[in-house]
Amino acid sequence: MSMLSKLRCITVDVTGTLIAYKGELGDYYCMAAKAVGLACPDYKRMHEGFKSAYTDMAKEYPCFGHAAKMSNIDWWRSCVKDSFIRIKLVFGIYTQVNAISRQAGYEYDNETFEKVFKRIYSTFGSSAPYSVFPDSQPFLRWVRRKGLKVGIVSNAEYRYQDVILPALGLNQRSEWDFGVFSGIVGVEKPDPRIYEIALEMAGNIAPDEALHIGDSMRKDYIPARSVGMRSILLDRFKTSDAESWRQSGAIVLPDLVAVQELLTKEETANAAQEA
Repeated sequence: MSMLSKLRCITVDVTGTLIAYKGELGDYYCMAAKAVGLACPDYKRMHEGFKSAYTDMAKEYPCFGHAAKMSNIDWWRSCVKDSFIRIKLVFGIYTQVNAISRQAGYEYDNETFEKVFKRIYSTFGSSAPYSVFPDSQPFLRWVRRKGLKVGIVSNAEYRYQDVILPALGLNQRSEWDFGVFSGIVGVEKPDPRIYEIALEMAGNIAPDEALHIGDSMRKDYIPARSVGMRSILLDRFKTSDAESWRQSGAIVLPDLVAVQELLTKEETANAAQEA
């Protein structure tokens, strides 16, 4: 019996699996500052400042502030503000009108910061900074035509479900059936409970009747397997970790076209044997 014939649901990660960022996050932060007439440090340093701020914010207020009942916009406001403060200036002290220079980085006065923040928050609540991999929509529609449910499992906030994915042409009821977004359910990868929630949403199906596809061994493969689901890893960007993933026993494929080919090949081979 082929893998496809055993499945009732396929769940997929979002970033790195269905969509990708255009450029680096720091690019958009700097562009927002420049749009209101302010200079911004090097894009790369801005990106590093964001990563540091995001990591700490996610640790203190996980799932975009879900447990703390923090609003989504307030969570991001704190994260963005800290991102600017953490910029490491390698060219000495940087000063300018409407900005306060600090040793660690930048802090704009409240009025100026709010202008910058609103541009950033609006940008990342739209389709502008993202691109959809060309195989994403065809694959999801193919899975649903096969009679399987499609679920999205992502460490993301509500705008991915309500705004971003639909704006990118990935719509509920045409490309996917249900979504498990950490900012909504209050559980995030790599916590295996997020996959248990997905199984419940799929109709309380057995774990071995579901396949999860993602791009992270730690966040996707290991926790999905730990609850009994099948799993496949994508290596769209030819990461150096892919070989160690294979050595650990994971199925690693370059894209969703290859996933479809694998499932179809197994289905075809099974039909030939029965004939």
